[in-house]
Amino acid sequence: MSNTTAKNEELKIVREFKAPKTLVFQAFSSAGAFAAWWGPVGMPVTIKHFDFQKGGRLHYKMEGHGQTMWGLINYGNIKSPDLIEFVNSFSDEEGNICKPPFPVELPFEIFYQMTLIENNGITTLTLLGHPMNATPGQEAGYHSIMTSMEEGFNGTFNQLEHYLSTQFKIRKQLKVDNMPRVTTYLNFPGKTEEAFNFYKKVFHGEFTGVGLKRFGDIKMPPEMPPMSDADKKLIIHAELTIMAGHVLMATDSPESMGFNMQFGNNMHINLEPESKEETKRLFDALSEGGNITMPLEDMFWGAYFGSFTDKYGINWMLNFQTAG
Repeated sequence: MSNTTAKNEELKIVREFKAPKTLVFQAFSSAGAFAAWWGPVGMPVTIKHFDFQKGGRLHYKMEGHGQTMWGLINYGNIKSPDLIEFVNSFSDEEGNICKPPFPVELPFEIFYQMTLIENNGITTLTLLGHPMNATPGQEAGYHSIMTSMEEGFNGTFNQLEHYLSTQFKIRKQLKVDNMPRVTTYLNFPGKTEEAFNFYKKVFHGEFTGVGLKRFGDIKMPPEMPPMSDADKKLIIHAELTIMAGHVLMATDSPESMGFNMQFGNNMHINLEPESKEETKRLFDALSEGGNITMPLEDMFWGAYFGSFTDKYGINWMLNFQTAG
């Protein structure tokens, strides 16, 4: 759902997402998540530098439609998970602010304030924007393309909606009981089935739980664009019991569906405690001094879930199934 208006010479875009605001905020605060949806439609983003904090900056490249452009974001106030203020500019490859690559005279810097408000699991994102340090000619140019900017941002937020919907399906653990267990959770760029058949052969293991479940087996949200036949064949969830009862779990994370799998974020230790209280105790203790990538919260898919990288650089996921 969207409602777009320009009032008092300020860009204003309001969007609703069927997601907790902590997850929407995480889509901005994580480099991998940000690269999966930010930017004009059809122009994938590559992150060169990411420092998400007040005074930090983000330097990125956009490529597509026969063009290569560089962007720069300088962060101001950040209040997780409610507020992000930033200044957006075009840049060169070295990160220096440069003239926007359009025939219209435009400001070199635009200030944005983004707020998130959640109500009953629905997050309302409000984005306000206006020129900074602009000449009268640049301000006039800015207001002349306001409609195009609104259309561009709504296209970008459509990609965010797609990203969030897809991530929810991936994060949902297909587990029907609350017996405690520790598993290893893996991500592959389209090779889960190949890898798991290899591990099965090596360990003389067996597929357990739901075995190999494909994207085409899952009913996706109606707002998601149709999947290709190739993507439907990819694995959304796999479970393989290997040695001494240990379970490997995995999913494919294809770029075509908005994922940005990188070595370093492709493997987690997945804990499934026997109670919500034990889940919180382990999360709080293990994440101390580390970097929380998703706060531990009740998720609308029926799980108490969170993730983090501990102070030694190890990735963890904690999941307690609260509903069948």
